[in-house]
Amino acid sequence: MDISEVFPEECLAHIISFTSPRDACRSALVSRNFQLAADSDAVWKGFLPPDYAEIMSSAPASSSSKLADLSKKELYFHHCNNPILINDGIMSFALEKHGGKKCYMIGARTLSIIWGYEPTYWTWKSLPDESRFAEVAELRYVWWLEVIGRIDVKILSPKTTYAAYLVFKLTDSTSGFDEKLVELSVHFEGSVGEEKLHVFLDVPPDHDMPPQPRERSDGWMEVEMGEFFYDDEDVGSVVASLKEVDNYTTKNGLIIEGIEFRPKEGR
Repeated sequence: MDISEVFPEECLAHIISFTSPRDACRSALVSRNFQLAADSDAVWKGFLPPDYAEIMSSAPASSSSKLADLSKKELYFHHCNNPILINDGIMSFALEKHGGKKCYMIGARTLSIIWGYEPTYWTWKSLPDESRFAEVAELRYVWWLEVIGRIDVKILSPKTTYAAYLVFKLTDSTSGFDEKLVELSVHFEGSVGEEKLHVFLDVPPDHDMPPQPRERSDGWMEVEMGEFFYDDEDVGSVVASLKEVDNYTTKNGLIIEGIEFRPKEGR
């Protein structure tokens, strides 16, 4: 006897809600009754973050209205594939597809960039066909490069290993980033002894050591800056930083979209 014929749809939905988005999708293939239960709002509402309504309250009204008619399952996968701007457009929110963990990118305007508002060294520009944010930061030239981003850990998904990623592009006239390694680090604010990574943003032809930048599906490049585990008892901010402070090497042609915090793959 088909188990779906024994239990009512509400009972099946309740059982499936204790699994994962991936398992719910698999359950939908078992039978018609399982599909109805697995695709129900009762199941997928539980896969959305508990503070989802609060997150959406800081999104533009136009964005929220477009999502109003979607089922909870459609809403879930929409956020997996379409980051939405929040907090007056300076941050974006998305979901990690397999587990529904929260992903955030803080835009360049939110970062602390040394000399970032000095037009001699940095320029702010709009790339509407390329960036989710209204503005990105383009480096004209500096000797001392330092970029810092902070995020309040309380908005992240608890009991999760996260990584921070610098999201960037290089212009055709970039220089300096294939000569000098940049220093990347991620740590809880106030902690000491954080691990530091050293990376070429413009990888020399003969360099094959990880970590290396990689191209994203949205056309930007990213490089991992470090990882951390967020326990729901942690408070304060996580700090992600990029530094290259060799005063003898001019650097230019770096475009920064932001720093993304998302669950570490496979963790």
